[in-house]
Amino acid sequence: MKKQQTNIKPLDWKSKLHEIIYEADTKEGKLFDIILIITIVISIILVMLESVSSIDQKYHNFLNISEWIITILFTLEYIARIVCIKKPSSYIFSFYGIIDLLATIPKYLSLIFIGTHALIALRALRLLRVFRILKLARYMGASINLITALKASRIKIMVFLFAILVLTIILGTVMYLIEGPENGFTSIPYSMYWSIVTLTTVGYGDISPNTPFGQFIASIVMILGYGIIAVPTGIVTSEMTKANSSNQSNTQHCPNCAADVHLNDATFCHKCGKKL
Repeated sequence: MKKQQTNIKPLDWKSKLHEIIYEADTKEGKLFDIILIITIVISIILVMLESVSSIDQKYHNFLNISEWIITILFTLEYIARIVCIKKPSSYIFSFYGIIDLLATIPKYLSLIFIGTHALIALRALRLLRVFRILKLARYMGASINLITALKASRIKIMVFLFAILVLTIILGTVMYLIEGPENGFTSIPYSMYWSIVTLTTVGYGDISPNTPFGQFIASIVMILGYGIIAVPTGIVTSEMTKANSSNQSNTQHCPNCAADVHLNDATFCHKCGKKL
């Protein structure tokens, strides 16, 4: 009897590259993520060191060469992410796609903006490299649940912020009427600034009530602030609990539309329906 041959179609190079870059469940994928995380951390340290004048003057050439090496590596990564996905625009115009671009282009733009008149603009472009720190969120498993929780609770948080805005307007108006310009509350907007600072328990002390009734209201606002701070925390925590129990902890990434956050047992993409 002839043995049945199982025809397993080998992955083409694009699929293999996609699995390494976008997935973290394979040995190669984990190694790629570790190397990229180390590179991002090193690049952030270089940006910080470069901002120190004494260090930059002494090690300018070393920092510059290191920055070019890291920029080239990020460029290759950016191109690879575009090449191995069927719809490049889904990555290019995504949040992480824009962050990857912002983290890569400043060094190239520094070649264009050369000259004493462009030094101010050049400094601003160099600061864009700090966006690399946002790339780290992609490689933290808990960030998926946090992003999901923030998206799910955005309406509740917006309603909460609107309620806080109304409260600060009322408190600012009341304090303006009670204290008045003679005690530093020169206008309703400036009084609103005081109510925000007091409500958040920051307390800069640049403006404070002097009348007994104003101090009484300020005491109530301070106590109220402690309770208000806990509200958005509770909203996000509740949504994170739901996200943790929804079985969405894998790193499956759709090679067609770049969608993520799939169920562990998912076979097809929840967005485009293509096989994962």
